[in-house]
Amino acid sequence: MFITAHCPECKDETEHEVVADSRDMLVRCTTCGHHQRLPREREPETLIVKAIVSKEGTSRVCGIEFAEDDECSVDDHLVAECGDDVFGVEVTAIECGEKRMKRAKAKDITSLWTRGIEQVVVKISIHDGRKTIPVYMECDGEQPFVVNEMYVVSGKRFRISHLKLRDGPLMRKEGWKTVAHRVKRIYGVRS
Repeated sequence: MFITAHCPECKDETEHEVVADSRDMLVRCTTCGHHQRLPREREPETLIVKAIVSKEGTSRVCGIEFAEDDECSVDDHLVAECGDDVFGVEVTAIECGEKRMKRAKAKDITSLWTRGIEQVVVKISIHDGRKTIPVYMECDGEQPFVVNEMYVVSGKRFRISHLKLRDGPLMRKEGWKTVAHRVKRIYGVRS
C-alpha cells in the first residue's frame, strides 16, 4: 500500500510505501528511500442512536451509527439498521431529551424520527497521508463499490483500499465488490 506523507530527507510531501502496519506504520519514501515511523490515526468512537423508522404505514425502532463528533440535521439521508434489515431513511425530527431540534450533535440525540427512502448514504473515510477525511455519499442502494477502483466524491479522488460490511467482514482483495446498502464504511486512499 502507498500513502502520501512528509519526508524529512526530501523536505516535501512524497509517496511512501507502507513496509509494516502495526501499532505504528513503518514507511519508506519512494523518492529517497528514507524510513520513518508514522503514528496510526485514532478512529473516532461510534454511537448507535435510536431511530424510529416509518415505512409503508408501519414504524420500527432501529439504530443509526454515528461517529462521536458527527452532527445530524432534519432532512439528512442516513442508513438505519433494524436487526438484519437495512433502510435508507430521511430524518424528519430530532429529539434531544424533551426538546425537538433542527440540528444536533449525535451524542446529544435521544431519538431520531425518520421515514424510509430508496437512497442510502455511504460513509467514506479518505486517508491523505496525514489525516483521515470523513465524506458522505448519497447513492442508490444497489450501486456497486469495488476494492482498488478509483472514485470521486465531493471533489476528492480516492482509491478504495477496503470495504467494511454491515454484517461484519472486511473486504480487502483487489476486485472484490459489494453494493451500497451492504456497506458500513468505505476506506480509501487519496490519489
